[in-house]
Amino acid sequence: MISTFAFALLAAAQNPLAGRSTLLPFVFQVVAIFAIFYFVMIRPQQKQRKQHEDRLKNLKRNDEVVTAGGIVGRVVHITEGGKDGKGATMDDRITIKSDESRLIVERGRIARVITPVVESAPAPVTASK
Repeated sequence: MISTFAFALLAAAQNPLAGRSTLLPFVFQVVAIFAIFYFVMIRPQQKQRKQHEDRLKNLKRNDEVVTAGGIVGRVVHITEGGKDGKGATMDDRITIKSDESRLIVERGRIARVITPVVESAPAPVTASK
C-alpha cells in the first residue's frame, strides 16, 4: 500500500499540471471564440438591421425604393395601418409607382431605400481681417 502511495506522489511531482483542471483552458477558448463571433458577425448585423428599420420608418413620398421582389419604384402614397397610434409599422401599405404601373406593397417588404439621405453641409468659415 505504501508503494502505491509513493508512486502517486512521485507521479504528481513529475507532472506540474497535476491537480489543475484541464477544463479551464477549454472554457476560455470557447468564450473567446463566442466573443469574436459576436463582435465580427452578430453585432454588425444587428446594427445594419436597426438602420434598415429606421430608414423604412422614415420613408416619405418620392423616395426611390427596391422591393424584395426586385421592383424599383417611387413612393406615391403611404397608408398607415396602425389604428392604435403606434405610428409606422411593418404592416403599413405603401403605394409605389414603377414606370406606368402602381403597386401596393407592405412596408416590411421593401428591401432598400435608394434615395440618398441629404446631410446638411457645415457653414463655410470666413476669415475676418
